[in-house]
Amino acid sequence: MHAQPTQSPHLGPQLTLRAVITGAVLGAVLSACSIYVGLKLGFTPNMSMVAALLGFAFWKTAAAAGGRSVRNWTILENNINQTACSAGASVASAGLAAPIPALALLTGQTLPWYTLAAWLFSVMLIGIGVAVAVRRQMIVVDRLPFAAGVASVELLRQIHDRTTNTIAQLYNFLAGGAIGIGTTIAAHFKYIATWALPGSIAGLPLRSLTFGFNPMPLLIGIGGLVGIRICTSILLGAVIAFGVLAPILINNGLVSVPKLNADPALAQRQLIGAARQWLLWPGVTLMVVASLTSVAFGWRAILHLFAPPRTNNEQSNNDDAADASDTNAASGTIPRVWLALGAPAALILSVALQVYLFHITWPIALFAVLITVALALVTARMAGETSISLSGPMGKITQLLFGAITPHSPTANLMAANVSGGAASQCADLLQDLKSGHILGAHPRAQTIAQIAGAFAGAIAGSFIYLALIPNPQEMLLSAEWPAPGAAAWKAVAELFQDGFDALPQYASTGMLIAAVVAVALTISERTLPPPRAQIRPLPSQPRYGVYYPRLVRPAILRRRPARLAPHAPRPHLRPHLPPDPLRRPDHRRHPNRRSPNPLRNPDAVSHEK
Repeated sequence: MHAQPTQSPHLGPQLTLRAVITGAVLGAVLSACSIYVGLKLGFTPNMSMVAALLGFAFWKTAAAAGGRSVRNWTILENNINQTACSAGASVASAGLAAPIPALALLTGQTLPWYTLAAWLFSVMLIGIGVAVAVRRQMIVVDRLPFAAGVASVELLRQIHDRTTNTIAQLYNFLAGGAIGIGTTIAAHFKYIATWALPGSIAGLPLRSLTFGFNPMPLLIGIGGLVGIRICTSILLGAVIAFGVLAPILINNGLVSVPKLNADPALAQRQLIGAARQWLLWPGVTLMVVASLTSVAFGWRAILHLFAPPRTNNEQSNNDDAADASDTNAASGTIPRVWLALGAPAALILSVALQVYLFHITWPIALFAVLITVALALVTARMAGETSISLSGPMGKITQLLFGAITPHSPTANLMAANVSGGAASQCADLLQDLKSGHILGAHPRAQTIAQIAGAFAGAIAGSFIYLALIPNPQEMLLSAEWPAPGAAAWKAVAELFQDGFDALPQYASTGMLIAAVVAVALTISERTLPPPRAQIRPLPSQPRYGVYYPRLVRPAILRRRPARLAPHAPRPHLRPHLPPDPLRRPDHRRHPNRRSPNPLRNPDAVSHEK
């Protein structure tokens, strides 16, 4: 079942200057959040729905203050706003969360902000180009679900529905932000600190094993966003690694330090640090092998990309049906000349920057861009069918591939993988936004312009913010303040191909082999075992944002078949027909002839019903 697109002429303007500027500014500001979270926790949250709420709140307030001089903020303008913002805010996934820090850790190379901005923008442009090229095939012809895009439409329609109490939810959102700012300032001045757990395991204090409770709202909020399943998995991994394996390694002499300190406490910290370095290799192996196994389960999507072309009659029928379903087939489409000129320009820019900035030979740089296009197509297909982003696994695949081609060049290994992972992430992100625009009746040309503007603003702001946060990567990263788990994983893979297996710690290769077997077993069991009995299956993006505005995502999208996915006729008015909300009190003012069933307001209600 698929949501039907809405006719856009009745929903107001879309590609306005204020919509693009609002999205670009929000993307530049929120890029700081994605960079901070990426360096702290190793992943980057999507900011589309946050942008929709903030854009609506700003222009709603401006309209209330300015009166008729401020035009109404339309739903299509808000869609352009969230498209530009999501492009800018996702700059961390274009390289600032993993490959750029890993390069600085390995080689000491740190780019100036304007050069770094140009590199990030080139990576994002490739992803945008791939998404624009496959938009019609994946969204209009194949009608892939892109469930995160559908969830964004639900939010947009509800905050622009005049019967929804959106302002109260926005106040709650801003209150949560104020709490986060206050606690961060308090932690900076040492008023809030991590609470170390008492006790010990096998003679090793839990404090030294880094067991404790961090009361910062960042970690608590991220836990609410990702859900109990991921949080439990991370906690279980930490307990196994530092509560079981680290004491075994230290007490059995499986890890060693070249020069052990005479102080027992400091010597113990040195051994725990050595155990952490040992545990890095099985951990990275677990991530890489699990990623490759997950990609293998998407073999249908991969084969679909190389399927033989259809016959002329069948292709013509499908094209006619697609054009009939695409409300923007006649206007607002992406000109072919954009692709004809833009694709070679993005390719030349990426190859030139790889050669100039990182001294990668041009055949390797060209091959990196070409393999990126293929991997981005697989990522887009998987995101459309399952809403699972494989941008991280695609970066690992490229690392393994270029590690075999150029085994002693960590720069080529990291930067080629940077192109693949960053472009794949940008491609999947834009296709989710294009799906939202297709349902709302937005012009893909307008969304493409917004995406490019947002990427440009995010690249400039993100590079400046990253260098301001991490002026000295080799001293600041991989520390308690900036753990940078993503950068640690990318660095480990590059080091493995640079130095070979002989440089691994003692018995680390055995641990890597066991981790690979466990990764394959866990991934296969996750994909093949029957699902749990729970009948509620939320859309992929809903649990991420439900902690901020639980009432905005209605129970309809928590059912097995969301009500918004049912086919319905296009509605030309601004307020689309929304599914009934069982939590909302009926509004009898819409039916003046119906008497209230409340006995307190209508004493005859009981007898009247009889």
